[in-house]
Amino acid sequence: MRRREFMTVLGGAAIGWPLAARAQGECMRRIGVLMGIAESDPARQSFVAAFTEALQELGWSSGRNIRIEYRWGAGDAERIRDFARELVEMQLDLIVGHTTPVVAALKAQTRTIPIVFTQVSDPVGSGFIDGFAKPGGNITGFTNLESSMSSKLVELLKEVAPTITRVAVMFNPDTAPDRGSYFLRPVEAAAPSLHVEVIPALVHNDA
Repeated sequence: MRRREFMTVLGGAAIGWPLAARAQGECMRRIGVLMGIAESDPARQSFVAAFTEALQELGWSSGRNIRIEYRWGAGDAERIRDFARELVEMQLDLIVGHTTPVVAALKAQTRTIPIVFTQVSDPVGSGFIDGFAKPGGNITGFTNLESSMSSKLVELLKEVAPTITRVAVMFNPDTAPDRGSYFLRPVEAAAPSLHVEVIPALVHNDA
C-alpha cells in the first residue's frame, strides 16, 4: 500500500475521536509516532509531510487541536523499547507504530492506548490482532507485506540472472517477523524448483 493510502487509513482512525474535540481548538489531542527508521532516513521528510497533510485535511492541525510526538527507532531494538515505554507513559490518545518490532514493543507496554500500525508483515501471526476482519484489542492497521513475496523475488532474480545458484537472504533475527523465518521459509520451499541454494545471512547491526 502506498504511503498516501496509509495516511488516509490512519486519518480515518482519528474520526473516532469525539466530535466535540474536533470542533474545539482548545481541546488538544496528542498522537505518538514511533518509527522503525532513523530520523536521518531519506524517507523521514516525505512521511512527516504526508502525515501532517492528511491530518489537516481531516481537521487536525498541529499546534491548534493536535500535538504529535515523533520518536525514531533507527532499527535498534533497545532504543525502540525505550521509546515505546516513554510514549506509553505520556498517556497519549493514539500511537502510530511503524514496523513489526515497534508494534511488538508498544504492545508489551499497553493494552489500552489505541495503536495503529503500518508495515507490519504478519499482524495475526505476531499476535497483534485476532484476525483481519475483527482485529480485537487496542491494535489495528494494515499490512503491505506478505511472506510469499520473498519466493517471488527469488523467482524474479532467476529470470534476470538464470545462472544464479546461491542466494543469500539477509535479515536481522532480532527485529524480523518470527525471527526471520516468516520470509525465509517460502524461499527455502521454492529453492529446489529454482535450483538454488539458500544461505541465511543473519545481520544484527550496521557493522
